[in-house]
Amino acid sequence: MTTTRLLSLDVFRGFTVAAMILVNNPGSWGEVYAPLLHARWHGCTPTDLIFPFFLFIVGISIHLSLQTKGGQGIARPLLAKIFKRSAIIFLLGIGMAWYTLPLGNMFDVERLATLRIPGVLQRISLVFLCCALLYLSTSWLLQLRLAAFILLAYYFLLTAVPVPGVGAASLDPETNLGAWLDRLLLGNHLWTQSKTWDPEGLLSTLPAIGTGMLGMLAGRMFSELKLPAERTAWLFLTGAFCIVLGLLWSLTFPFDKALWTSSYVLYTAGIAMQVWAACYWLIDVQGFSHWSRPFLYYGVNAIFVFVASGVLAKTLGRLAVGNGEGRTSLWNFLYQALYASWLPGKVASLLFACTLIALFYVILRWMYQKNIILKV
Repeated sequence: MTTTRLLSLDVFRGFTVAAMILVNNPGSWGEVYAPLLHARWHGCTPTDLIFPFFLFIVGISIHLSLQTKGGQGIARPLLAKIFKRSAIIFLLGIGMAWYTLPLGNMFDVERLATLRIPGVLQRISLVFLCCALLYLSTSWLLQLRLAAFILLAYYFLLTAVPVPGVGAASLDPETNLGAWLDRLLLGNHLWTQSKTWDPEGLLSTLPAIGTGMLGMLAGRMFSELKLPAERTAWLFLTGAFCIVLGLLWSLTFPFDKALWTSSYVLYTAGIAMQVWAACYWLIDVQGFSHWSRPFLYYGVNAIFVFVASGVLAKTLGRLAVGNGEGRTSLWNFLYQALYASWLPGKVASLLFACTLIALFYVILRWMYQKNIILKV
């Protein structure tokens, strides 16, 4: 699958990955600025934009890599590549979940029986698989209709269908239809911080596929328009339409990342369109790209840095230093020694996360200069 590379898309992807590292790795979770936290339940903070940006970019990339084959059916070699890539991404996610287990329990059958199955990479793999198959087997008009149907059907399921064993439809964490389905089908394999529901659950993957489909449709619109000014204007206008529609829908179906509500899909996809339009105009059209070089390094090796940053964080968190009551994780030791001992809490916590971004910048810059691009 050859991809028509856009510098702006790589930068957009890289910015999103860097933002993910920033919000996932504060020095202390007790010292975090509010915009760098997810909304507690209903709502949408800047942090809640990161994951849908990933899925929107997945959709754009599917269009750019498969645009010469769309609507023509699926050849077996191409089908095999799609399934292989999806499987690798899914297994990487399972591997990261396995690595979070305590060292002494990583091969313990009882602990493996509760290993989390859903996750960020797992959802990305499923969205990629479904969107790629739809792109190859359906027209853009049918894709648009399917996206609308998914969002409307999901709204109906969560707001009108009674929840077995609970009663009336609910949008609360443990009593919504998606949480019930996750407990029914996944049992103990859910997010350890809740154990009764999962933010990347099964039912909410349906509207997440809608996010990917909107990315595909935006990519198609981009390719159909030939003039840079037209591309930028239509992305901004379409994005504005999605934002307004999402805001109106949120009056009855609130923004919610964990539920991946339909209003949240439209709102975040609209913002993603406008961010991509701005990157395209500045970088690909106007040539104002010097500032974006660090994000380019992140963007071309996005999967590598996603996995590597997670593994590094877990490793620093499980390695211990000191003796007796002074024993602490290497993560906390470095945080205290480098920043917390002399800076205000939230500033120290933010700078520690920025240090990780800077560390990976050095690694990714070297990889880019050596033309080392790790793909799946």
